[in-house]
Amino acid sequence: MKKILIAVIGVFALQNLWAAETRLRYDRPAEKWMEAVPIGNGRLSGMIYGGVKTDRIALNEISMWSGQPDSTSNNLCGADRLAEMRGHFFNNEPEKGDSLGWKYLNGRMTSFGTHVPVGDLVLEMNTGKNAVSGYSRCLDLADAVTSVTYDSGDVTYTREYIASFPTQVIAVRLTSSEKGMLTFAIGLDLLRSADIHTSGDCLRFGGKVDFPLHGPGGVNFVGMVKIIPEGGKIVAEGNRMRVESADAATILVDIRTDYNNKDYKSLCSRTISDAASLGWDKCKVAHLSDYRNLFGRMEIDLGESKNAALPVDTRLSLAKSGAVDPAFDALFFQYGRYMLIASSRPNGMPLCANLQGIWNDNMACNMPWTCDYHLDINTQQNYWSANRANLAECNEPLFRYLELLAHHGAKTAEKMYGCDGWVAHTVANAWGYTAPGWGVSWGMNVTGGAWLATHLWSHYLYTRDDDYLRTIGYPLLKESAKFFMDYMTEDPRTGYLVTGPSISPENGYISPSGNHLSLSMMPAIDREVVYDIYNACIKSSKILGVDKKFRKQLENDIRRLPPISIGSDGTVCEWDGDRRRSDPSHRHSSHLLALFPLNQISVESTPELAAASRRSLELQTASPDWEDTEWSTANMLCLYARLKDGEMAHDWLQNLFSRFTRENLMTVSPAGVAMAESDIFSFDATEASVAGMCEMLLQSHAGFIEFLPALPQAWHTGSVKGICAEGGMSLDMSWKDGKMVEATVYPTKDCKVLIKGFAKPVNLKKGTPYIVKF
Repeated sequence: MKKILIAVIGVFALQNLWAAETRLRYDRPAEKWMEAVPIGNGRLSGMIYGGVKTDRIALNEISMWSGQPDSTSNNLCGADRLAEMRGHFFNNEPEKGDSLGWKYLNGRMTSFGTHVPVGDLVLEMNTGKNAVSGYSRCLDLADAVTSVTYDSGDVTYTREYIASFPTQVIAVRLTSSEKGMLTFAIGLDLLRSADIHTSGDCLRFGGKVDFPLHGPGGVNFVGMVKIIPEGGKIVAEGNRMRVESADAATILVDIRTDYNNKDYKSLCSRTISDAASLGWDKCKVAHLSDYRNLFGRMEIDLGESKNAALPVDTRLSLAKSGAVDPAFDALFFQYGRYMLIASSRPNGMPLCANLQGIWNDNMACNMPWTCDYHLDINTQQNYWSANRANLAECNEPLFRYLELLAHHGAKTAEKMYGCDGWVAHTVANAWGYTAPGWGVSWGMNVTGGAWLATHLWSHYLYTRDDDYLRTIGYPLLKESAKFFMDYMTEDPRTGYLVTGPSISPENGYISPSGNHLSLSMMPAIDREVVYDIYNACIKSSKILGVDKKFRKQLENDIRRLPPISIGSDGTVCEWDGDRRRSDPSHRHSSHLLALFPLNQISVESTPELAAASRRSLELQTASPDWEDTEWSTANMLCLYARLKDGEMAHDWLQNLFSRFTRENLMTVSPAGVAMAESDIFSFDATEASVAGMCEMLLQSHAGFIEFLPALPQAWHTGSVKGICAEGGMSLDMSWKDGKMVEATVYPTKDCKVLIKGFAKPVNLKKGTPYIVKF
């Protein structure tokens, strides 16, 4: 009996420990947006404040966009002007080529638009005259349920909030421990101009997005809030509803727009009606079953923490002061997975997670750079974690968005350059904008869309899904390759095939004449992206047994690309001709894509280039004016993980916590960068950090699996379940004192795998686990 009791106590303790590391717990309500916790179902989102007397839910919907299609956006450049500019660069007259580029290649922000927030749902709670005690606010990452609990006198009040993917609503459940004690009012504090009216047990609102800062146009939208009380009664009070003396109540919310949807009004009503017919209990059960199927695929333990019982904002504060908390690292990892599930689910519309995921702080949309899709690293980072962290399905909205870009980018390719295929540059929106941005120095990244498309091949490497490759991946990659086959030209000085004029995102160089220039022929980022696109198409053609003639042309052309080179200062060359940056401290390091996320530089196969990559990072970050941001910190984490430097990678993770992470664990683009007057939420660093942490624990890009390639001392003992590797497999792994103990490989395809440290490859059978002992 004593042994059984000990076993039960042990299990209970482990369950509590695990629960603590998947919960964001607070002992006070949020007072501002960056303290509220996020919920989302891939389309609808909310930020939960959890106030006692006044509670707010900041609402949004992924297609709440201003702007409109612009038929004039591609009226730039042309084949003749392209040849004219190239002629100057080839004649070693970069100043003249750059000057013409500013004349011919500047985009127009006539109706670009931006994603905008809806506004707040406001609950006014009747707490009586009793003092409030026992307050707790919690986001449970394992269930995607946010809860608020507090006592008022002898009554315990509880609220639960979910954003349900199966029912497509945000649902809120309010209960009290005593019957008839639930009295509250519900209204709307909208940021958009809208008509609001009550109808029976519903609040309805509708209007048109009008946000002229980034051009005319905007979607039409409707919203519906349904209140379902249990006991008590509902009273209409102008533009709000009041529930009196209820035992419990359920609130259902949906918002729809006419973006690609003529029936948006009736769809909103049907969605609410269908969810109401289910009721709270069935709605929650469907939500939990759906969500747990995704989130529950991974578990991570990076070590114990004496701070696990503390509220998460307190733990963050300790991390900012330098406290080592491996369990907090693991919590942030799972938070990133939660955020990706919340912001990127198949939803029937071609919009993926944008600069702010699916949330919106009403700040990015007011910046000149807007809340849009940045294709020079930010949108890419949003999805770096998906395949590694066992959430491959979350890529689907990205693939739909790439189809949108390819459709509109074909018009840009033909009109601007006279080329086949498709192209997209630095910024994109909901309306299919694929032309350059309205400033050559940052907007003329000709490989922006192609870089995003490299994720198509990465997805295949992880899933080995031939049907996906045949129907989605390869067609998009092929059309991207066709653009560069037409667009690239031979450099008469070298015989190489080159792009250009183009930029290394947001960076400029000092010309031989001492001038600051932005444009050049074939910056390193272009070479690295084109190589990856061509390589993916060549391999896809062989796998699918198609397009032999096309493949032969690519095989010929890929050999004519210039090599990645090392400059006189020992760094990877960002431009041809060993040129120096005019701003050595700038946050972008696009010339190192070959190290990460692409697989063209590695410690094993190209040690000299790996060393040059490290030197590039050291000089950049050692600059007195190093311009660090949330996404550049996450990028450094990933790059150092690929360099197999676990301590540096971990230091960059801690830097993200100390400088760019806020109380709700969201990360921010800091005040002072890119004209921002205050910190602004940005989604990218969260997902890029999760990817980097995966790379610290497991790497598979070099043709073999390597366990613990960049393990820091802080994570000396731990375990992971469900991490993914290239080749179509997930793995469980455990280690102690920095050494692997055991791993189990779960292949989803028949495959042959080589594990570093073992002499021979192993043949794996689909569905048959393989245990590795160390």
